[in-house]
Amino acid sequence: MEVGIKKDNIGESKPITDKNDESNMQSLKNTLENGEILYSKYCSKVEVVKSWSVSKYKRTKQRINEILGYSLKTVDVELENEIIKLSETQKKYEIILKTAKNMAQHFQCFIQTQQLLGNTFAELSEKSPELEQEFVLNSETQINLSKNGQQLLKLIDKFVSSVNTLCYKTIEDTLITIRKYENARIEYDAFRSEFEVLDPMTNSNLASVFDVLQNYQIRKEEFEKIRSDIYIKLKYLNENRIKVMHNNLILFNNAIKSYFTIQ
Repeated sequence: MEVGIKKDNIGESKPITDKNDESNMQSLKNTLENGEILYSKYCSKVEVVKSWSVSKYKRTKQRINEILGYSLKTVDVELENEIIKLSETQKKYEIILKTAKNMAQHFQCFIQTQQLLGNTFAELSEKSPELEQEFVLNSETQINLSKNGQQLLKLIDKFVSSVNTLCYKTIEDTLITIRKYENARIEYDAFRSEFEVLDPMTNSNLASVFDVLQNYQIRKEEFEKIRSDIYIKLKYLNENRIKVMHNNLILFNNAIKSYFTIQ
């Protein structure tokens, strides 16, 4: 009995890839890429926080040393005087602003009283024939003053608005820059002090010497730039302040004179 062997026809074999495996691989790849991005951002933030912490520590130390007299501060006498004058000017304008606001409130009540008094005189002129002429005269005077008062009140409000903008926006914007300048000055002095006590001859760590020198140069440039910016800001601020106050003071004075001029 002959035993036959059955052979199956087998073609070329092809690799079989599971779609789930491909999806998992792509997901893993995306996760790794996202992880690298997040890690990079994290490292960047760490460096920023580290740099900020070092700078803040140096500023705090420098400020304490200045208070205790252990370190000298960089002083620009001309700029310091200009800053003092600006602060004093803002305080005086705040007084003007507060007083003008009070004036507007009281004046509003006053012209309302004038209007009421004028109307009362007008009513009495109709009921008192023997005093009609006198009541009419006083009624017209009070009503005209009340109308003039309304115009004056509008100009007072405009004056208050202009001084408010000048005091709390224009001047305050420059004072914000000045506060940044003071921080830059303290930071510059901190790195300057560190640079001045550095002795390259006794310091074998050249990388450390270079780092101190580089930090000092960076802070010096930043400090000089913001100091230059403040001089420019102060110049334009003063010109704008004079122009704004000149126009508003003339309008205010004319309004007061017009109010007390009975037509």
